[in-house]
Formats: sequence, C-alpha cells, structure tokens
Amino acid sequence: MSRAKRKKKRVFGTSERPRLVVYKGIRNIQAQVVNDENGTTLVSASTIQKDMKKKLKHGGNVEAAKAVGEAIAGAAVSKGIKKVVFDRGWSLYHGRVKALAEAARAAGLEF
Repeated sequence: MSRAKRKKKRVFGTSERPRLVVYKGIRNIQAQVVNDENGTTLVSASTIQKDMKKKLKHGGNVEAAKAVGEAIAGAAVSKGIKKVVFDRGWSLYHGRVKALAEAARAAGLEF
C-alpha cells in the first residue's frame, strides 16, 4: 500500500470536524473544507477566483497561500465551522502549505 493511501485512511472529515484539503499547483493554490460523510464541499478558496486574482500578483507563492488561508478560514468561521482536520495531501508541511495553515489558524480555525 502506498504512503498516500495509508495517510488517506486516517484523515476523514465529519460533520463535526470537516476536512481542510489543500492542493498546491505550480501557479495556484486551492483549499476546500469538505464533509466526507455527505461528500459535499462546504467552503472553498483559491487563487483562481476573480477577487483573489485582482488582489495578488502571482498565485503560486507564500503570500498567495497566506491570502487563501485567511479567506478559507473567514468563510468557514462565517458558516460556523471552527474545528477541521488538516489534509495536506502529498505535499510536505513546508513553504506554501505551512503558510496557508498558519494563516488559517490565525484567522480562527482549529486543527
């Protein structure tokens, strides 16, 4: 069994504690809060969105990750979501992923 599959078995989002999924591409970074029980996306934020594109010069750097982290946390807290399970996927907890996580924590999410 691959490492990714072993990790995926342990990380599961419920209605009480949904999963904060981070996808890191070369030019963009995306985050979603997902309820795996229902298979629904509750909140999402990305550097591809129009308001983020206007605000950011480049979508694939640490500043963009911080902006996405603040945006996802603000949207989640406004929907009443405070505790999440962090799913970094295959990415290391370093650089952009770490910046997004710290910005989300500073904006009110607990994980």
